[in-house]
Amino acid sequence: MLTELGAHAYGIRRPTELAHLDGLVIPGGESTTMDKLVRAFDLYDPLRALIAEGLPVYGSCAGMIMLADRIAEPRPGQQTLGGLDVTVRRNAFGRQVDSFEEDLDFAGVDGGPVRAVFIRAPWVEEAGDGVQVLARAAGRIVAVRQGPLLATSFHPEVTGDTRVHELFVDIIKDGS
Repeated sequence: MLTELGAHAYGIRRPTELAHLDGLVIPGGESTTMDKLVRAFDLYDPLRALIAEGLPVYGSCAGMIMLADRIAEPRPGQQTLGGLDVTVRRNAFGRQVDSFEEDLDFAGVDGGPVRAVFIRAPWVEEAGDGVQVLARAAGRIVAVRQGPLLATSFHPEVTGDTRVHELFVDIIKDGS
């Protein structure tokens, strides 16, 4: 998705690959496994430091969980990278069979509703004063922004709609 928008995108697997980042995407997946791998590959402390220094980061689904300061009922020992003043609930919309799609009004994105695909998705239960709520589904917060951090509980890349990723690229370009 980012390459389609003209960005140079590459995977990060080692701390040495963090040196010249303009932004970072933490994708969907399984948040407890992601947490274990971030720590196993010595990326936890460097990523936390970059986030604290203001690196633009977009977290999608499990990436939202990784960016949250707090998890409601976390798995034993589960940690996050933090940065977003939110409390998230893992798998809040249900199991895999409960996955769904919905058109969302999304603040800061032009062109009408954003089609959202929710797969074992989290939601934000609580957002701090500095967190901008960008979208809701079923009355729950599913997209937020706090400064250079953007997070969605859904997977916009699945639909081919680039607007959420365009917003993230704009955040990087604007430096805010």
